[in-house]
Amino acid sequence: MPEEVLFETETTLSRAEIAKYLHTVADALEAGDDITLSAGDESVTMDPPARPTFEVKAEREGPTDGPGELSIEFELEWDENGGDDGDGGELRIE
Repeated sequence: MPEEVLFETETTLSRAEIAKYLHTVADALEAGDDITLSAGDESVTMDPPARPTFEVKAEREGPTDGPGELSIEFELEWDENGGDDGDGGELRIE
């Protein structure tokens, strides 16, 4: 299935600055509000359903015998038509 990027930005921030963005998203999710992402003249507003799929991924990119790049990715997914993708087990973040 082809992918259309609606919004993308990347910047280096402190842990505290990143936490502030994540708190804003968490507050909007908890309140059932839309989430608006904006940077410069780009903007997109998304309205996650009550039960989106939550994907968490930790990965390492680079050569197997040398240093690489580590990442933690958090993703909310849902069908525009409202389907359910199932359950991959209970997530714990510590």
